[in-house]
Amino acid sequence: MRVFVTGATGFIGSALVPELISAGHQVLGLARTDAGAKSLAAAGAQVHRGHLQDLESIRAGAAQSDAVIHTAFQHDWSRFAESCEIDKRAIEAIGGVLEGSHRPLLVTGGAAALAQGRPATEEDPAIPPSDSLPRSSEPTGLSFLERGVNVSAVRLPQVHNTVKQGLITHLVALARQKGVSAYVGDGLNRWAAAHVLDTARLYRLALEKQEAGARYNAVAEEGVPLRDIAEVIGQGLKVPVVSISPEEAPAHFGFLAMFTQRNLIVSSALTQKRLGWNPTGPTLLTDLANMQYSQV
Repeated sequence: MRVFVTGATGFIGSALVPELISAGHQVLGLARTDAGAKSLAAAGAQVHRGHLQDLESIRAGAAQSDAVIHTAFQHDWSRFAESCEIDKRAIEAIGGVLEGSHRPLLVTGGAAALAQGRPATEEDPAIPPSDSLPRSSEPTGLSFLERGVNVSAVRLPQVHNTVKQGLITHLVALARQKGVSAYVGDGLNRWAAAHVLDTARLYRLALEKQEAGARYNAVAEEGVPLRDIAEVIGQGLKVPVVSISPEEAPAHFGFLAMFTQRNLIVSSALTQKRLGWNPTGPTLLTDLANMQYSQV
């Protein structure tokens, strides 16, 4: 297939593009900058210039393709609601082009906070957008099922390698800034995780499956305790590891406080069964232990 990939030069997209090409697909990658265009061309992809807010470029890329994988997102926590609205408009633009064609569209959502007191599963619906969690990627994408788009959703946990680890990248920066690596209370709440190469392979398998309405949890580890994460970060940065109280969390963690006390545990049992997906990459703690802390 000829696949239009938004976010093709991003963290996940940079792993996804070679995964698709090695499987025999052609990739049309969205590139905002000259450097991004150069890296895409070097990877063997065709370059499509544009960005998320340029809806005409988004529509043009979708119109030229047999399928679309939407991984792009502007991760700006200072303007998160605005980033979510930009994402929603981009998905609507893509869906409008694919309407009635039954061409595959994979949208990207989050695996966090889908369930409380148990691991979230693929059967759990997306949380409706709200002021505290305004991202609506999954429900916006799946709304196009009724309009003849073969759309499915990939839900991401903390996706990692030795350079980036999702929200945990911010924990590393915070520990460097504050001089301590912290967790809240006993730190036994857990976050799901997956290696970026396993995640890229899941996107490719989901694309090839073409199961309309499916939800896939890109999770290799159901949950890693925050205390263990904090301890590895502390060792890497050579700073003390401390427990702070829930009352202290907002002042210490800022926007991360809402996540640091929650269990973000997710099962991928159905995803693995449906796609034959078997994660084999390094664990989150392994990648954190092998990170070059002097260079980040």
